[in-house]
Amino acid sequence: MKSLQILITFLLLPLLASNTSSHEYYVSVTEVEYSKEQKSLQIISQIFINDFEALIRKRFDETITLDIENESDKVEVYMKRYLQEKLKISVNGNYVDFNFIGKEYKDDITYCYLEIENISDIKSIGIINRILFDLFSEQQNIVRLKLLDKNRSFLLVPRKDNCSLNFE
Repeated sequence: MKSLQILITFLLLPLLASNTSSHEYYVSVTEVEYSKEQKSLQIISQIFINDFEALIRKRFDETITLDIENESDKVEVYMKRYLQEKLKISVNGNYVDFNFIGKEYKDDITYCYLEIENISDIKSIGIINRILFDLFSEQQNIVRLKLLDKNRSFLLVPRKDNCSLNFE
């Protein structure tokens, strides 16, 4: 009977260990889509909640918790400040500022909604994405561009943190 309990424990341990909040891969996904009707670039950055929380704690406030039920009003301020520093977008060779629309949590991902308004003509777009590079050396950032009938994806890493797409 005891050997059966040990066997069951041995078999269940990997399942229990894999169900923790940590993960093996450090990756974010940023999607940039152009809306002709609204003449804006609409951006969604997806970042693991526990990674974003660790970053905000290290950089801004050790007491912060990313939890919609019990969250400081400063969280969005910190997120906006960090994203403005680490995510740079240029249109037609000129850097443009984005508006931080808001965020939401789904499963273990933070979805940050951003927008760049008054974009009527796009000849080229460039993205620098250094999100979480300052926390994880193995961080990878996927950038997906959906603009003017072109769909392209790029994998950015610390040694190559930028991508561009030309439409001319």
